[in-house]
Amino acid sequence: MKILPLRNRFTLLILLLLGCYTDLFAQVDTTVTVREVNKASPVTQNDPRIDSLPHSMTRAFVIRDIVFEGNRKTQDTILLRELPFKKGDSIHLEKIPELFELAKTRILNLNLFQKGNVSILLFDPPYVDIKIRVTEKLYLLPLPYFKPVDRNLNQWLFEKGASTARIDYGAKLLWDNVTGANDKLRFYFITGYTRQLSFSYLRPYIDKQLKWGINIKVDLGKNHEVLYNTIGDKQQFIKDTNFLKNFFDSRLEFSYRKKIYTRHYFGVGFHSLRLGDTVFRLNPDVINHSGEQIRYGELFYRMRYENVDFIPYPTQGHAAEVLVSKQGFNNAMNLWQLTAKAVGYWRLGKLSYYSLGASGTLKVPFKQPYYNQQLLGYGDMFLRGYEYYVTDGVAGGFVSGSLATRLTNFSFSPPVLRSKFPDAVPLKIYSKIFGNAGYVYNPHPGPGNRLPNRLLLGGGIGFDIFTINNVTLKIEFSYNHLGENGIYLQKKEDVF
Repeated sequence: MKILPLRNRFTLLILLLLGCYTDLFAQVDTTVTVREVNKASPVTQNDPRIDSLPHSMTRAFVIRDIVFEGNRKTQDTILLRELPFKKGDSIHLEKIPELFELAKTRILNLNLFQKGNVSILLFDPPYVDIKIRVTEKLYLLPLPYFKPVDRNLNQWLFEKGASTARIDYGAKLLWDNVTGANDKLRFYFITGYTRQLSFSYLRPYIDKQLKWGINIKVDLGKNHEVLYNTIGDKQQFIKDTNFLKNFFDSRLEFSYRKKIYTRHYFGVGFHSLRLGDTVFRLNPDVINHSGEQIRYGELFYRMRYENVDFIPYPTQGHAAEVLVSKQGFNNAMNLWQLTAKAVGYWRLGKLSYYSLGASGTLKVPFKQPYYNQQLLGYGDMFLRGYEYYVTDGVAGGFVSGSLATRLTNFSFSPPVLRSKFPDAVPLKIYSKIFGNAGYVYNPHPGPGNRLPNRLLLGGGIGFDIFTINNVTLKIEFSYNHLGENGIYLQKKEDVF
């Protein structure tokens, strides 16, 4: 394993960030077009006569037509699905700014466009015609893949010495809006730490009523290094010249979206896992196994609610998710899991907001192998201030809160992109203060693990940097109840 000197680790960090942002053409930020609307007068841009009719502000007018411009590939039906109005609806002039702003927010949250604008095309009492103009982004690009395998950047840079052996690299194909129906195709060819092939295809609507969708995902891979235990609240790995882990994961899910903000998912999966003999010698309880391989099925239901102003970086609104899953139907794998998340965002003036969130997981029966005990410190279930630790268990969760103020909000573009993408690179910076608390129950914590079965507290200050690819880089100074503190780096891509 090659360990880089400290002075070179920050150079690697810059390269990592550039690698994460190579989706420049495919993922252009759209929030720069969501500006505050003057609530005192309608959004008209085309016919100022509306402003000269104050006596008609409460009068109802009929939407005669809705005209789209700029959606050369995206189907009109995909846009119409998001609008808070339709042809034939009656609207009052005084409600137009609010409705148009809501329509713009929903359209931009599709993540298909660089820009979007909603305005009145023609005013012809008692009718109005509405124009929706969008600028599509590029949807198809082959891109390089570069990502450390550790749970966060701090762990890779400082605990693992920015080891090049702990990097996945390769190529990926991201194809959005394949048929114009906001469908997404992904293909990953990964080598380095993990040898993996991944394929997924998501189509949000497969019926004429635009309610049912489908998602298919397949992963196939193998590793020389395997996580086999947690000791002293830190992950322990074993590495061998032979492959110690072979895996195959597949999922098929159907989604149902009756209205706008809530989507239901119903899915099945099949999984196969094979571990080497060395792993079982170090931890016989890593999985319940007969031999070295287990195969098991999965059933799950997931409900996701999102009603926020901008999904990649919300500052107002609410979101929630509930997951119920059953993995395995025999002694080799027997796990029921319930996970629930909720978060709210509230504005404090034009530049500031605060948020409160909570997340929890329950796994039954409580007697589970090590493989099924991952809880705090994995994925988006983590406590700030505990970046170097994991807390395993069968039940637990956390609550968190933050207060943030926007410092910058502008966009720029490299010269080669300026003519076609003048706002290609957004840059928003928020300063913040935050705090969180968590708890994990583990009936058998294991050797030297101090964090389960006790209250965990952390907090600090930091900056959120929102830029291309809808990625938020978090630079935070955090502390924990152990009296430890430090500067930590995180990368966030989800509403939670």
